[in-house]
Amino acid sequence: MDTLKINQVGLDAEKSAEIAQQLDGLLSTFQVFYQNARGFHWNIKGEKFFELHLKFEELYTDALLKIDEIAERILTLGYTPSHTFSEYLDKSAINVSKNVADGNEAVQHVVEGFQKLLKKERAILAFSDELNDEGTNALMGDYIRAQEKLVWMYSAFLNLKRTQRNN
Repeated sequence: MDTLKINQVGLDAEKSAEIAQQLDGLLSTFQVFYQNARGFHWNIKGEKFFELHLKFEELYTDALLKIDEIAERILTLGYTPSHTFSEYLDKSAINVSKNVADGNEAVQHVVEGFQKLLKKERAILAFSDELNDEGTNALMGDYIRAQEKLVWMYSAFLNLKRTQRNN
């Protein structure tokens, strides 16, 4: 008879390894999202400079908190999170955005980044739900709820800008 191996928080160790691996991919994606947001913050130019400069700072500050939470969740599950930029670049679902100074282009990258994060988070949520991993479920649920709202808000900004240009 096979005996189920349980990790330090009472979850199936084998399935926790799979969740930790998925979380590590999310961690890497957030690291690139974070760095992109920093670049947008530093390099933004144009009529909406003050508004977007602050918004991008909010984004990278929030991403930094999530990066820490994800890494700590991986550790809680008994695994080691990636911690080098080369690993992040290899595992990230988001590409590096380089030298973006246009506000609309930067916001479009933000929306696309959130869409990729949401896809990863939903996959993690579905799998962690099967394991009854409430810690990971709660984390993903919080992220998904907040990011869906941000996608709506940043998309509304882009639509507003398009409408203004056509008038």
